[in-house]
Amino acid sequence: MAGRALRGAAPPAPGGERRAALGLLLQVLLGWGSAQQPGSCPAPCECSEAARTVKCVNRNLTAVPPDLPPYARLLFLTGNRLASLPPGAFLSPPLPQLSLLNLSGSHVEQVEAGAFASLASLRQLDLSGNALTRFSPEAFGNASSPLEELNLSNSLSNQSAVAALAELLGSGVLGNLSRLELADNRLLSLPAGMFSSLPSLQHLDLRNNSLVSLQAATFHSLAQLQSLDLSHNSLKCLKNATIAQLRSRPVLRRVSLGHNTWVCDCCIEHLVSWLKESEQVEGKGALKCSYPEKMRDKPLVKTNSSDLDCSVPVDIQSQLQTSYVFLGIVLALIGAIFLLVLYLNRKGIKKWMYNIRDACRDHMEGYHYRYEVNADPRLPNLSSSSDV
Repeated sequence: MAGRALRGAAPPAPGGERRAALGLLLQVLLGWGSAQQPGSCPAPCECSEAARTVKCVNRNLTAVPPDLPPYARLLFLTGNRLASLPPGAFLSPPLPQLSLLNLSGSHVEQVEAGAFASLASLRQLDLSGNALTRFSPEAFGNASSPLEELNLSNSLSNQSAVAALAELLGSGVLGNLSRLELADNRLLSLPAGMFSSLPSLQHLDLRNNSLVSLQAATFHSLAQLQSLDLSHNSLKCLKNATIAQLRSRPVLRRVSLGHNTWVCDCCIEHLVSWLKESEQVEGKGALKCSYPEKMRDKPLVKTNSSDLDCSVPVDIQSQLQTSYVFLGIVLALIGAIFLLVLYLNRKGIKKWMYNIRDACRDHMEGYHYRYEVNADPRLPNLSSSSDV
């Protein structure tokens, strides 16, 4: 009975098969289109909508992936080969919620103007471990940025990048910055006014550079500074003006000064007094003299004023100015003595000059006489007559 029912059933109409095929194709196309929506995850990345996190790590990317999901708050692009961040690098599509951007170790060399201008919610930016040769002062645009933490450790490869960074920090665009990390950049000095427009800065990391000295106004505007790391540099002395600025910061609780080449002469007297009176310096008992030889490895907190070798010049510039003044005085005295000798011997000098003049005149007259004799036309005839 069932077999007869099956044999008697009419075959499906051709139009129904076409409709089924079109429906299947439509489903495939809709599924493909939904995979390309802005909320999807780019192929080389790993995304978690629940954690609002996108990771594109160690993918050898040469550009920021397009179509990043707009829900992203944390974006990791570490270990790539981005080389350059052009204007609007994170604009397609916009990432209005992005608060943390990690670009460490991605071979970034150039940051163009407006590269981060579209990131209106960015709070933390990590550019450490790159080789920046160009850092546009307009990388964050012209408006005030909400950025609070900036990590540029081991990233500034030349002095032009340092100068551009100083211009950026001094422009006031990063007025909300509370943490700045500049470690491992081989800095020899800090440009004047580099931190003058960072009123909210609380943590400044300058460790493992080659800083020899600090300008008096380096930390003048950092009223909110809580921690300062100057360890592993080449500091020989801290001037009294710098120490006075640090002592006057009531919220400054941690200053790291370890592993510097302290020269224990009169210049360091104010530093020694500060170490003995304040608890701001971390591990102050481990700070030791490096020079002179007789003071080597002696703890600074155990150094007394009588131990300091004040015969060593402290201010080289002042010493040079004194030397120039002394040299000028000596030369003036020598000139005065020379003129006095000339004045006292003016008669003898005058007679000597007359004698030289007469001797020169006699010599010239003899030379003129010989010339006239040699030029006489009768001289050849006289020679012929004498031969006959």
